[in-house]
Amino acid sequence: MKIEEKNPGMLAKIYRDKDIQKVQDKMNMLGSFQKMDTYTFLNIRLISSIVVFLLLLYFFQYGYLLAPFLTILYYYLFTYIYIDVPLKKRIKQLDHDALYFFEILTLTLESGRDLEHSLEVTVENVDNELSREFKQALYEMKFGKSLIESLEDMKKRIPSETVNNIILNMTQTSVFGNSILETMYHQIDFLRDKQILEIRGAINKIPNKVSIISVVFVVPLILLMILGPFIINLLS
Repeated sequence: MKIEEKNPGMLAKIYRDKDIQKVQDKMNMLGSFQKMDTYTFLNIRLISSIVVFLLLLYFFQYGYLLAPFLTILYYYLFTYIYIDVPLKKRIKQLDHDALYFFEILTLTLESGRDLEHSLEVTVENVDNELSREFKQALYEMKFGKSLIESLEDMKKRIPSETVNNIILNMTQTSVFGNSILETMYHQIDFLRDKQILEIRGAINKIPNKVSIISVVFVVPLILLMILGPFIINLLS
């Protein structure tokens, strides 16, 4: 996706177009998790980093040593909090939405509708993060795009590798004229298997979490019960 806005003011002298494009591409992938536009993010990150640098210089005796390191740390932490963390949450949400959405889509395809009409019916009956992306793709078709072109553009807004692989299979099926219904059966089986593996993985992690809780809370409590009377006798 091309940069939609012209690089304004001070940013034009600080950021290269490709750096802005990189941030904007990530912002486009945030969907409803996006809290600010690209240039607002860049401006706030830049100005707040300068403020942090000056405050460290002013309030700390050895600020000239701390300021460069802590400002760089703040700069990357700001990016992590406002882009990377929401991006991970959105990937998780899209992966969670995928099975239900594609199950409904497959049921609609089974009624004899083609892919485009099946998508239209599905997005009208399913309201989640993934459905809204398909709704946007269908909306773009009103301006002359084909279904395949809209889906290809949609992939650029989807950070989930799982969902993008399914969209890729859907477009390839449409191009080569294979059975879309057969393709969706395979994709749903894949999503179900993936979900089962994730549940098993979460269950397998429970003993480790219990062990950590035991070490952190139970063991000190047992030691306190054993050594408590001895310590009280020493103090009395």
